Amino acid sequence: MEMSAEYTSFVAVGDSFTEGMSDLLPDGTYRGWADLLAARLAARTPGFRYANLAVRGKLIAQIADEQVPVAAAMRADVVTLVGGLNDALRPRCDMDRVRARLEESVAALAPTCRTLVLMRSPGRQGPVMKRFRPRMEELFTHVDAVAARHGALVVDLYGDDALGDPRFWDTDRLHLTAEGHRRVAEAVGQTLGLEARAEWRDPLPPAPVGPWAARRAEDLRFARRHLGPWIGRRLTGRSSGDGLPPKRPGLLPYDPPSP
Repeated sequence: MEMSAEYTSFVAVGDSFTEGMSDLLPDGTYRGWADLLAARLAARTPGFRYANLAVRGKLIAQIADEQVPVAAAMRADVVTLVGGLNDALRPRCDMDRVRARLEESVAALAPTCRTLVLMRSPGRQGPVMKRFRPRMEELFTHVDAVAARHGALVVDLYGDDALGDPRFWDTDRLHLTAEGHRRVAEAVGQTLGLEARAEWRDPLPPAPVGPWAARRAEDLRFARRHLGPWIGRRLTGRSSGDGLPPKRPGLLPYDPPSP
């Protein structure tokens, strides 16, 4: 039996993490944890409505300006807000400005919904992300503080060692796999009071370590296919989401796509 919490509507706000990259469906669209959570909530509540305003690559200022006012006007039962990490991963970042825009966004959303959910985003293990961890941790400390001031819930994905396992991350080492998104959906659902269906914190079995040469070859493929273009976009101020619309701009009844 599910717990008694009932939600009639859900709006997701954010960037690629909330858009659902890299949980790719056969039709070429992305699913992701927010769609999975919406499907579970829709199965519980007839007429359930869902909007996903997230767009890959968005900075916190863009989220605050473009998505937050739209989400606030929808007055949904549940709103999730995840943002600021794209700022923290840029070569130059004004963290004071990031904190201010995040607080502004939370202050705008909290009075308009029944439950506001923030997250400490998961972080992949590895040398590239290690460089940015001090900024990430500064951001997540602020997430905790702003949530406490505005009565929001926080899902601590960063503090979970299991989700840092490279096997939960796509070949770009920046976005979660389908199984990673499934675990995030489970974590958010439990935070909202839904009955646990699985233990999202369980680690995977130990992975065999491949030959050194094979691991270095994979690192080179990653640098050529993903890291180089990503650095290029950071340096030129371009984004993978430039010109893209939100995946679900309207708060409408949700009929989950077939997997």
